[in-house]
Amino acid sequence: MDPIGPKSMFTRSRSCNSTSSSINSNNNGGSHRSKLSRTFHKVINFRNSDNKHGMGACVFPSQHKFECYNPNPDPKFKHKAILEALLAKIFASVTSIKAAYAELQMAQNPYNNDAIQAADEAIVEQLRALSELKRKFLKKELDLSPQVTLMLAEIQEQQSLMRTYEITIKKLESDVETKDSMIVSFHKQFKDCVEINKSLEKKLNASGPLYVFDNLKLSRLNVSHFIEVLHKALRSVRSFVKLMVKEMELANWDLNEAAKAIEPKALFIKESHRCFAFESVVCKTMLQSFNLFDYGVNKELNPKKPDPEQCFIEFKRLKSVNPRSILALNPNSLLGKFIRAKYFDLMAKRFWMLHRLGLSMVEPVSVFEVKRNCRFSEVYMENVSEESLFSGEINDGNVDIRVVFTVVPGFKIGKTVIQSQVYLSPVITPP
Repeated sequence: MDPIGPKSMFTRSRSCNSTSSSINSNNNGGSHRSKLSRTFHKVINFRNSDNKHGMGACVFPSQHKFECYNPNPDPKFKHKAILEALLAKIFASVTSIKAAYAELQMAQNPYNNDAIQAADEAIVEQLRALSELKRKFLKKELDLSPQVTLMLAEIQEQQSLMRTYEITIKKLESDVETKDSMIVSFHKQFKDCVEINKSLEKKLNASGPLYVFDNLKLSRLNVSHFIEVLHKALRSVRSFVKLMVKEMELANWDLNEAAKAIEPKALFIKESHRCFAFESVVCKTMLQSFNLFDYGVNKELNPKKPDPEQCFIEFKRLKSVNPRSILALNPNSLLGKFIRAKYFDLMAKRFWMLHRLGLSMVEPVSVFEVKRNCRFSEVYMENVSEESLFSGEINDGNVDIRVVFTVVPGFKIGKTVIQSQVYLSPVITPP
């Protein structure tokens, strides 16, 4: 800011009637200087003396002097300033009401009676202040200092905003704590569900639906009972394959190469379909010699057919027997030899039970397998995955559904067919 010079000071002094005569008297040379002129002279001399030392002085007029220089401000300007101050005060009160309302909401949960009363009083106080402003405005009794009112309104608004932000932060922190507790609760529920599922699976694997055979007589045995036991055996196959694949992955085996070694010509649509190749080899191993009366244990050329009733009694007895106890107590029995030949004790026990149940039925039971590249027939076959039939390469031509390999062999019980589970692939043939 430029320091005040003598010329500018004398120019401003002409606006005041009280000093104009003193300034004009300087032209005569003999008149006395007014008090204001002497003051200006002292300031000028002080400025000149300080300039010698590299320093300068700047004089600011006080508010009182400003009023002296502007004794009659524009009424329109003053009215506009008062209205601006009024609006600022209104907005500050509204912001305070919003902050108090936020505090009121925050005090509801958890319930805080003191905070609710304080917020309620703050809202009522601001509403009263707004009502009073409205009354004064309508009666034209506003007596506001624009500068002071604007400053106080700004302070009030900023304080209210800070209170609102603090409440918002507390609300968000409370929400975070609630979400964290919910996450912990969900983790616990998930672990509990996993434990319950394991317990149920263990019970299911131990007995499952086989309790229906407890009071079942041989004469009432039918195909549905055989299918029930078959599904039980196949569940053990899938559980075993799942475990085997997991161990292969931990041992860094190449699952693609392993599946290719089992089914060299198979093209799997998804990586998860490789497990069907492993299920295929396990089922074929477990059902090998199933059509023989002794399940191929004694390797006799023409083994005799055992008594159906004795087979059914053995089946019912084996339901609750641990296969490891059989190996420990009677390793040379047919079941003991069978388990040692198949290696997988629980799965071997279930297929042995399936074989015993088949021998208990009136009509003969036999296993059949679908050869590769056979056409799909819904009578004899069931597709293990519908996704294997979808391919982006099929756009035109005639599509023929062919069997890639058998996952689970089928069964024939007299004239009844239990479908074989196969993995299919679409083959395009010329139109």
